[in-house]
Amino acid sequence: MIHHASAMWKFRHFLMALVKLDLRQRYRKSVLGIGWSLLNPIAMTVVFTVVFSKVLGAGADPIAYAASVLTGMAVWSFLRDSTLQGCRCFHANEAYIRQSPIPYTVYTLRTAMGQAIHSSLALAVVVAMVALYQGDPAVLLRVVLMAPGIVLAFLAAWAAATIAAFTTVFFHDTQHLLEVLAQIVFFMTPIMYPRGLLDDKQLGWVVDANPVYWVLELTRTPLLTGHLPAPTMYLAGAGVTLALVGLAAGVVAWLQKRVIFVL
Repeated sequence: MIHHASAMWKFRHFLMALVKLDLRQRYRKSVLGIGWSLLNPIAMTVVFTVVFSKVLGAGADPIAYAASVLTGMAVWSFLRDSTLQGCRCFHANEAYIRQSPIPYTVYTLRTAMGQAIHSSLALAVVVAMVALYQGDPAVLLRVVLMAPGIVLAFLAAWAAATIAAFTTVFFHDTQHLLEVLAQIVFFMTPIMYPRGLLDDKQLGWVVDANPVYWVLELTRTPLLTGHLPAPTMYLAGAGVTLALVGLAAGVVAWLQKRVIFVL
C-alpha cells in the first residue's frame, strides 16, 4: 500500500492529465460543456419534486424536498457511476498499462476523480439552494461539516471502482450485474422518500442493511440541517468504507500480476 501511495504521488501529473483529457473528450464541441453533468440529477430532482414531494416526501416543503433529493442524487450518482465506469477502466487504459508500469490504482483513481468533479457541481447547486432558501449566513460551515462524509464517499467510490475494474477483467458480465444491482439499491436508499416511511412499516432494516445509506447521510445531514450526524452513523459509514478499501487492497494484491495476461 505504501508503494502504491508513493507511486501515485510520483505520477500525479500524469493522473491529472488523464482527468483533464476525460473532461475535454466528454464535452468537446458541446454547447453546455460540463454543465451537462448537472442535467440528469437536476432533471430527476424536478420530476421527483413535482410528482412525489407530497406523496413520498410526507408533505415536505417542495424546496426542502428538492434539496434533499438533489443531494442524494449527487452522492448516489457519484458512487454508482464510479463503480460502473470502473468496470471499463482497465480496458480503456490498456495502451497505457502495456507501456508503463504505473500502478493500476492510478487508473481507477482517474475514474473516481472524474466522477467527483461532476457530483461536486450538483452539491454546489444544493449549497446555493440552502443559502438562498434558508438564508443561513453560516452555510460555509455546513460545507466544512460535510468534509468527513465527502472523504469517506470518495474513498468508498475509489475502492468500489478498483474492485469492479479487476473483477471485470476476469468476469466480463460484472458491469451488467452491477447495473441491475444499482437499480435495486437505488430504491432501497432513502433518496426520493424519507427513511421514516419505511420505519413506520417496520422496514427500517432495509435501510440499515444498505451501505450506501450510511455514506450518503454523512454528506446530506450536515448540508441540509447544519448539524453533524450521530456518532454511530460516522462509525457505520467509516466501517463500510474501511471494508471496501480492505477488499480493494486484497483484490489488488491478489490479481495485479495476472491482469496483463488476461487483457
